[in-house]
Parts: sequence; C-alpha cells; structure tokens
Amino acid sequence: MTLLTLVRHGQTDWNLDRRIQGTTDIALNDTGRADARTAAALLADGTHHTIYASPLVRAHETAQIIASELGLDTPLLVPDMREREFGAGEGMLVTDYIQTYGDWLSDVPGAESLAQVCDRSMSALHRIARDARRRSAPLAESVIVVTHGGVIRSLIDHVSGGTLPRDGEPLRNGSVHRFEASPGSLRLLEHAVL
Repeated sequence: MTLLTLVRHGQTDWNLDRRIQGTTDIALNDTGRADARTAAALLADGTHHTIYASPLVRAHETAQIIASELGLDTPLLVPDMREREFGAGEGMLVTDYIQTYGDWLSDVPGAESLAQVCDRSMSALHRIARDARRRSAPLAESVIVVTHGGVIRSLIDHVSGGTLPRDGEPLRNGSVHRFEASPGSLRLLEHAVL
C-alpha cells in the first residue's frame, strides 16, 4: 500500500482571470506561492518520503516550495501528471469556453477527454506507487504528487464512481486530496483538504 497525496498547484494569473490553462505553461503568482506554503503546512504533520510533480512550471514550482518546506529532495517530474490538453480551448476565458463548447465534456478540437486524462494519470500514479514500494519495501510509502485540477478531478470522478466532485464544486489551488494505491487499485481517502 502507498499513500498518495495529490496537491493542486498554487494560483496563477490565468486561474485568477478564470482562463483555461491546459498545457500552456503559466507560472505561479504570489498568491500561488502562498498556496504552496499553506499546502506544505497542512502536510507538515505527516511523514512523506518523496515528492513528484507535473513538469508544467506551476506544478513544478509548487512542488519545489513544498519540498523545501518539508525537507524533501528535489521533486521528480512525471510528464503524465500534466494538465488536460484543452486544444482549441486553451487560453479561453471559462465563460467563453462554456458558451462556445457547451460544457467540459464536449468534443473540442485537439482536446483530451476526461477519460484519456484519467487513464494516463492513473497509469502514472501506479508507476509512482510501484517505484515507492520498491524503494521502501516492506513499509508503506507516503508520496506527494503535485498536479492539476483536471487531473485530480478526473481521478476523483473515476474512483468515486462519478459521485465526486459534485457538479460545480471547485478544486481550490493548493488543495490536498489523499488516495491509497495498492497493486491494481486506487481508493480515495480524503477529498479537498484546505
């Protein structure tokens, strides 16, 4: 068993503007850096062995701040933990996106489906958990993974059978979500701590 704590990256100016980032590489703003420190403070009560992150700068910088605060090694980058690719929707204001495409599940040119995001991120989490178990066997490993709202949302939706997150429920920047990974299984332990 491996405890996986997924953290949504801190705020960016595009989050503040409610603009779709997708895989566009946008840096944290000052509030985002504070979000990362707040997440680190929440995680400080537990034991964590390593930290991973999406390679997008907003997640990577969040992970670097958390690692520094918790005394962890440099975050390991995992490309499959990147945000959902929104294709033609990237850079649009959320209101314009919804007006143009109707909803988050619509077929947008060049965009990944939520199922595709879930498949690649679930595979990445199982690789992370296998690596953690291999390094610390027979003990359970506790791992932090800094990623994105679309990734976390797709995983929570999958493991909850579509009951979470509730429609319209935001995943706040810096929020913490705990999962337990066993070979072939992922279970939600705690949703949206922050």
